[in-house]
Amino acid sequence: MFIDVVDLRAFYTQPLGKVARRFVGPAIRRHWPDVRGMRVAGVGYTTPYLGLFRDDAERCLAFMPAGQGVTRWPSNRASLAALVEETELPLADAAVDRVLVVHALEMSNDPASILREAWRVLAAGGRLLLVIPNRRGIWARVDTTPFGYGRPYSRSQVTTLLRETLFTPTGWSEALYMPPIPRNWFLRSAIAWERTGATLSAPFAGVHIVEAMKQVYRPIPARGKKRRLVPALEPVLAPSPGGAAFGPRH
Repeated sequence: MFIDVVDLRAFYTQPLGKVARRFVGPAIRRHWPDVRGMRVAGVGYTTPYLGLFRDDAERCLAFMPAGQGVTRWPSNRASLAALVEETELPLADAAVDRVLVVHALEMSNDPASILREAWRVLAAGGRLLLVIPNRRGIWARVDTTPFGYGRPYSRSQVTTLLRETLFTPTGWSEALYMPPIPRNWFLRSAIAWERTGATLSAPFAGVHIVEAMKQVYRPIPARGKKRRLVPALEPVLAPSPGGAAFGPRH
């Protein structure tokens, strides 16, 4: 079940949400440092991060699932956000170059369909970027943040899901090593937590950030040698109405 958009927006206005955005945003940007002239689409609640690309990309569009609700984005310009069925995006095939998915995959009853739809709208060679809760992380165990809702994923589960939907994982990083404790005195140590966790490659990060490339050609298993069909019964000739099937007439 999706979290209401009002609750998502409220989280990112709180100190803990601002810290989450501060660490997840740069990690996303490192995967996509240059999107000049590209078309970028966001699926889920991506507006806290989609703004990173708005000034460089040809266009940015935010698609928010019907079960979640929609909010105006950006607030000071013509809206670029739309309420959609996440498995039926209002885009033509191969319409965008990048798809960012945040607060969507773990909350959907059919995550594979979201990825198949992302595959459809991505151009050949297009890239997908997932921000998804880590099953081993503390953030997935606390329901005071959006990352604690839905189904968290392990690395192997994310990889399997991507390959089943014709994506090839190409890059992997983590963020949110600090525990989700919304105390001001604790938030002041967030940078130290993040640096230490990244340096040690600790397995308890709050989110996986996974980049994947659209796989254009589906692998087809090689066929075995064609077998010759042998009839089970020997063919026989039925006698004609006027006599035997063979032999001269008398």
